Formats: sequence, C-alpha cells, structure tokens
Amino acid sequence: MTATNGSLQSSPDTSNASLTGAPMRRGDRNESQTVLRACEVMKAFRTLGEDLSLTDVIERTHLPKTTVFRLLRTLIHGGLLDRAGSGMYRNRFGPVTARPFRIGFAAQGDFEFCRAVMQSVEAAAAREHVHLITVNNRYSAREALRNADLLIKEHVDLVLEYQTYERVAPVIASKFLEAKTPVIAIEIPHPGAAYFGANNYKAGLIGGKALGRWAREHWDGKVEQLVLLELPIAGSLLELRIAGLVDGLRAELPSIVSVPVVHLNGRGDFEQVLEIVRQYLRRAPVRRTLVGTVNDVCALAVLRAFEEIGASEKCAVVGQNAILETRNELRRPGTRLIGTVAYFPERYGDEIISLALGILQKKSVPSTVFVKHQLITPRNVDLVYPLDERLDFKAAIASSTVRAGASTASAR
Repeated sequence: MTATNGSLQSSPDTSNASLTGAPMRRGDRNESQTVLRACEVMKAFRTLGEDLSLTDVIERTHLPKTTVFRLLRTLIHGGLLDRAGSGMYRNRFGPVTARPFRIGFAAQGDFEFCRAVMQSVEAAAAREHVHLITVNNRYSAREALRNADLLIKEHVDLVLEYQTYERVAPVIASKFLEAKTPVIAIEIPHPGAAYFGANNYKAGLIGGKALGRWAREHWDGKVEQLVLLELPIAGSLLELRIAGLVDGLRAELPSIVSVPVVHLNGRGDFEQVLEIVRQYLRRAPVRRTLVGTVNDVCALAVLRAFEEIGASEKCAVVGQNAILETRNELRRPGTRLIGTVAYFPERYGDEIISLALGILQKKSVPSTVFVKHQLITPRNVDLVYPLDERLDFKAAIASSTVRAGASTASAR
C-alpha cells in the first residue's frame, strides 16, 4: 500500500497483499483469493468452540463487511462453522493458526511477593502456550504509565496490570480503554478492569481476630495501646485491610475501643519502616502493645524495633502476606509474631491466566476474583509450607532488609 494525501490507498495489485498486514508478495496464478480470504476468516477463531460476532471477525481480519458475511455463510454451509445465536458464529473445526495470545504483564517490582506472582504467571502462561510480554513497573507511578504506552504499542491482546498507585490507576485504565485492550488489575483496582487479588477486608478481619484472641489468652485482654502500620499511597483498598483488622480485633476484644490508637506510615523497605518504629519508640513509653500491619515487612520491622530496646514481651504483632522471612520468624521459639495472613502468590498464575483466556475467548467470567486467605501461625506453618528452606532468624531478617524493598509488600 502507498500513502496519498495522508490516507492509505490500495495499489493496483492489492490482491497480492497479506490480509493480516504482512508484507506484500507476488501472487501465484494458481491461488484462489477467495480461499485465502476464507482462511483468514477461519484464523480469526483462535480456539475450538470460540464464539465471534460479525464485527469481531471483521476487526480480526480487516476484510470488508460484505466479504466476511458471505464467507461466514459459506463456511457454515461447509460445516466448519456453526451459528451460535443471532449474529454469532462458532468455530467447530479448531484453530487454524498456531498464533498464541499475546498478553502483556506489567509486573510490580523485584521483591519477594512480586517475584512469586511473576514466576507463577510465567509458568502458567508457558503451560497454556501464551506469549507473555513482561515489563517492570519498578514500584514507580511514572514507570507504570510509560509501560502502559509500551504495551499498547506492542498491540498485546490483554494486559495484566500490577502497580500500587491508586492515583494513576484511572489514567492507565483510560489508556488501555482507548486502545481497546482488556485489562486484569492485580491487587489494586483499575476502572473498567477485571480485578484479581486480595479480599483485603477479609484478610484484615482474619488477622484482627487472631490478635484479639491472643490478647485475651495471654494478657487477659489487658492492652495498653494499639499501633497500626498503614500504607496510604495504595489508597482505599488497602485501607480496607486495616479496617477489617480493627473490626476483627473489636469482635474478639470489645475493650479495645477504649485503648489509645497510634497510626504509623508503613511505606518503604525494611530499614525505612524500622526507622519509623524506632523513632516512635524513642518518644513514647513502652507499654503493652498490639500491632496490626498492612504487610509482613512492617511486621518484621516492628519485631526488630521492640527487640532492640529489650521490650519484645511488650508487643504482639500480626502480619499480612506470609512471605518466607515471616514464616521463618513464626518458627523461632518465643516469637512475638502471633500470625500472618497468607495470600499464596505462588498460586496466582493459574487463576490469572485462566481468567485472561476466558476474557479473550469471550466467555462469561467474573469481574472480581478474590484469592483465598489463611492464617499462618507457629502451630500450622510447617503444615501449610512443609517445603520451606529453613533459615535461621538472623538470615531471614537480613534477607528482608536487602530484598523486601519498597513493597514486598508495599503494593500488597
């Protein structure tokens, strides 16, 4: 094709051009252009049993409407397609082309939880023969916006968006909406996208109830203060995690409503959160303290801070995510970590890729898929995670300092 006055014009030998945008080649006089176009229509159906509308086939083949309509009727008569309702057509032959779906994955960062999600998504994509195009948001709003533009240029079929900043979610969603690219938002909702991730209120509720039960059993319910480590940058969704924690705590320990509450910002890596807690403990008297955290990095930092001043017996902490370092902390005798709520990122891939394929195949799929949560405690950690590498506590803390980074977490 050639450009004339800014618009595309067909050259005289357009019949020899690829119908899918491939470079033109010289035609063979023995080829039937009608058969070639029929092949393109069949290639539009990517899986056996897939249902497409007339408009879907036109968009995938870039053929004229009248041509597509005529070929669909012919293929039905030939037994390769079925009618699937008014204006819908079903593939009964199977995929004609080996072209895999191309799914873009905007991963959140290089931290333990994120790596586990990435590894499980990559493994599931490989099993389903999906072509995964991965970019790294690096826990950065600016990088997430740049990666959205990049994936749009790549013309991916669907995007898995995993980024923390609620304030840029509408901008990212708008970009993909304009490009007509469906999106699955992981952990942080994006307008118009399917959601896969935590049931934050329920996860918080599980942790809060566990904390309340522990206080009743070990302190006879006598608590002097409640400290909450939150993550404001993640917006309202992670606020639900803290809200659930407080509600669960009140359900098990009604007297907690009269206890002073301290709110600390849990943004950052292990060392940053540790310094925030250290500063608080320097200016506040040490009292019997229940600590609810938005993630495990915060939980580990709190434990370290109380340990440094010799006041471990004055705190009881509950975490969220059940990362490896925290699971090993639960194995330490005398730990003041009473539990952490598991999200099982190693299982994300199968469910996310299944949801993505359902969307691409135009099946009826839920708009929201919550992961299943479970409280991990010193009593059940080896039952739930029997294959963990056994690290001593110092190694686990050192690892979290180096790797936990601005959000094992922080997005979680």
